[in-house]
Amino acid sequence: MNHDRTDTEMSNHPPLLRESATFDRLVIQEIQRAAETGIYDIRGGGTKRRVPHFDDLLLLGASMSRYPLEGYREKCGTDVVLGTRFAKKPLHIKIPITIAGMSFGSLSAQAKEALGRGASIVGTSTTTGDGGMTPEERGQSKQLVYQYLPSRYGMNPDDLRKGDAIEVVLGQGAKPGGGGMLLGMKVTERVAGMRTLPVGIDQRSACRHPDWTGPDDLAIKIAELREITDWEKPIYVKIGATRTYYDVKLAVKAGADVIVLDGMQGGTAATQEVFIEHVGIPILPAIPLAVQALQEMGMHRKVQLIVSGGIRNGADVAKAMALGADAVSIGTAALIALGDNHPTLDPELRKIGSAAGFYDDWQDGKDPAGITTQDPALSQRLDPVLAGRRLANYLRVLVLEAQTMARACGKSHLHNLDTDDLVALSVEAAAMARVPLAGTRWIPGQSSF
Repeated sequence: MNHDRTDTEMSNHPPLLRESATFDRLVIQEIQRAAETGIYDIRGGGTKRRVPHFDDLLLLGASMSRYPLEGYREKCGTDVVLGTRFAKKPLHIKIPITIAGMSFGSLSAQAKEALGRGASIVGTSTTTGDGGMTPEERGQSKQLVYQYLPSRYGMNPDDLRKGDAIEVVLGQGAKPGGGGMLLGMKVTERVAGMRTLPVGIDQRSACRHPDWTGPDDLAIKIAELREITDWEKPIYVKIGATRTYYDVKLAVKAGADVIVLDGMQGGTAATQEVFIEHVGIPILPAIPLAVQALQEMGMHRKVQLIVSGGIRNGADVAKAMALGADAVSIGTAALIALGDNHPTLDPELRKIGSAAGFYDDWQDGKDPAGITTQDPALSQRLDPVLAGRRLANYLRVLVLEAQTMARACGKSHLHNLDTDDLVALSVEAAAMARVPLAGTRWIPGQSSF
């Protein structure tokens, strides 16, 4: 039999194409875009690459060697006290989930109000973000953390004293070592006035504080903040997850009451996409590094640890706390809970080059949900009362899910979860989280089989 094909036969069977792993279609598209425009791409929303995460861990439920708690009859506590080290008035929150700092400017005033309403309903705190304190947020947040950022946008002593805690921001998970960006279409008269900037001009936040260069200067600044607030307010220090072990030790030595640790999956604000995808480390390996630093200083649980970056459900909350966190913080998930990227908005999202489920539109100020915009016609679409209720519902579900996991492990408080309750599904996750590979006693790099 003759298996040779004629030219005519070959033309009816186009060649099979194989996509390059190095130069896939997304890479080719970005090269072409860069060549055409001469500028780098900007977006928000944190890394989109697959990194080891909480899904790579499993909780070990109780059976015989340990007994589970009965959900209907035995309580599982969720309360947290933040700032017990030095502050006269530490924050008492009912659930171990807080709302991360997201600025007025990146978010609408209605969205900031909605975040305050939702958090207050369930008894937790919100955070101001890079841009100052709005009356809408302060008015609806029973407990508000005031961010003290390198840009100092909107910073003034009066608002500083109005906060229930102060968060000194040294880095953010999506851009540790770099500054965020607020595009000109979102710099309205109100935003520009709060930040002392020209209207309609792109703004890049500073990447470091202007009045110190190291941990000794940080210690001086923390002392100043304590004097301004009569030692009442807890002082948080927020770091992006990179050199976590050393950064945590230095922050504690400088006098922090609380450490906020943000992994590379976090970051609703915009910056260069190449930065988002290639700088920093995931929150999974960052937590054990922070806990190790705190334990070596004898400060674990004395200086509270809040972690953020890709928290989505109650299982993530439970696993983060089992790794040693005192609480978690959410940003992206909170905006989605308010109503962003809802499937009903898909036709409008497609008109601006996005689609439901992708949130590539947050930096452009054209959000049809009225959340990540300063356009009055769009922002008025968001009902802060309804959106706040949606957020509160979501937070309640996270807590119930986390409690379910803790009870299954036989724990009467979320803080009683520990690394003995965890195993990993991959060698990489086991090494990063410092827990055994499932079915073994092996922690890569620390123990034998």
